[in-house]
Amino acid sequence: MSNRPVDFNFAVDVMDVWAQQQPAARALWWVGERGSPEKQFTFVEMAEESQRAANFFHSCGIQRGEPVLVMLPRIPEWWITMLGLIRLGAVPVPSPTMLTTKDLRYRTEAAGVRALITDDSGAAKVDGVVYRTRILVGNERPGWTNFRAGLRDAAPDFPFEPTRADDPGIIYFTSATTGQPKMVLHTQASYGLGHRVTSELWLDLKPSDLHWCITDTGWGKAAWSAFFGPWLAGACVFAVDGHGKFEAASALRTLAQYPITTWCAPPTALRLIVRADLTAYRFPHLRHCTSAGEPLNPEVFNLWKNATGLTIYEGYGQTETVTLIANIRSRQRVVKPGSIGQPTPGFAVALLDPDLNPVPVGVDGEIAVRCKPQRPLGLFREYWRNPDETDRRFRGDWYLTGDLARCDADGDYWFAGRSDDMIKSAAYRIGPFEVESALLEHPAVMESGVVGKPNAIRGQIVKAYVVLCRGFVASDALKAELQNHCKQVTAPYKYPREIEFVAELPKTISGKIRRVELRGQK
Repeated sequence: MSNRPVDFNFAVDVMDVWAQQQPAARALWWVGERGSPEKQFTFVEMAEESQRAANFFHSCGIQRGEPVLVMLPRIPEWWITMLGLIRLGAVPVPSPTMLTTKDLRYRTEAAGVRALITDDSGAAKVDGVVYRTRILVGNERPGWTNFRAGLRDAAPDFPFEPTRADDPGIIYFTSATTGQPKMVLHTQASYGLGHRVTSELWLDLKPSDLHWCITDTGWGKAAWSAFFGPWLAGACVFAVDGHGKFEAASALRTLAQYPITTWCAPPTALRLIVRADLTAYRFPHLRHCTSAGEPLNPEVFNLWKNATGLTIYEGYGQTETVTLIANIRSRQRVVKPGSIGQPTPGFAVALLDPDLNPVPVGVDGEIAVRCKPQRPLGLFREYWRNPDETDRRFRGDWYLTGDLARCDADGDYWFAGRSDDMIKSAAYRIGPFEVESALLEHPAVMESGVVGKPNAIRGQIVKAYVVLCRGFVASDALKAELQNHCKQVTAPYKYPREIEFVAELPKTISGKIRRVELRGQK
């Protein structure tokens, strides 16, 4: 990737190229869960639809460089909208459908959004939020422009003007595990080209693959594994229009029913999936499994491997990056359960102490990416409209991720947690993920969230919030059993001195545990 283009546009330089090279190949295979007929689009059809979309958006007054809030569920119009905005040179701001009116107002004001594209459900939330342009994928509504009618009437050929590789390309709000979401600005090329390492190495994609990523459209994982990643490889994106809460049985039926060859699922979904009866399913086409978004517990890795014979290749990155560290199939190395792998090509990754010095093997340090003298492709440009946060995270020659990990003698990395989440108890530093993984090995535990609780003697003690599996009842005896279990499977000083049973854990829109909320509880 040393020969970087001056101009780049994903819709033109990737999708249009595949439309020429493999015009009949599937680009998107969409399945509705409410009895809707399945829809399949070739690369030619996606290219044509995105040209119509670009013309339609331009006719609505959307300009190059303008941020446009996109809040749509997993329906084909989301992919068409994203491609159309990119082709136009506008800047999509993908947002989760579960946002409230308050969330929408915050994002709209923070990003200076004047145009919104949403569905009927989203339109009901925007009363009092002012937009110049309102585009609706759904029924007719006063004050809104209908997407499907506008797309139907738009010209099929868009008079494209090149976008520079370093032009603004997409804005994502962070998942906010510790505070208010920040706006992450990527350029046209940082995601559109930078995700080649995600596509070709970590996801191991080929044009013949049908790739399914369990993700919602409003967070960065969709860009990684349901948009840029698969289409850079010329693979087909598989999508299910899910509604409501995630169901493990439904996901397993989908994997068994369709010819899905590659699959990516977050640990929050996998923890539920491995508790199901996996012997009832066969996945004859599935060849490659990946996971990201949050650390994958070794227990989940082993349960899936033992049941299916398939390895889960974990990857690490952020909304601010592409895949930085990963277990990569083509390296032909044995994957260590719980390890996030090794740095990916194109990135100089180090683990640093607070003075930006490398830490020794086996010692926790902050994951950092060297960005000087040359900024790596795939790293975001800035926290938009937040120069203080940008300056805080770019120090010296490094971008500091805020995540902690350690490296073993083989060069494999082990995620420890967010620096804000580390527990300092007596003389020990304890990563919450280690304790959560230990708890998960007990058959009573569905999931857990571990935080530090202030303590006059130790500074902090380890407290665990535990969600029980069906059939188990909270009791003092079970608390003691879980504490003894942790002492046996991890260092005794890490065991949770307090355990509280809860019905569910607070999570971000992307499924990550919001430990900041747990720390705020009494």
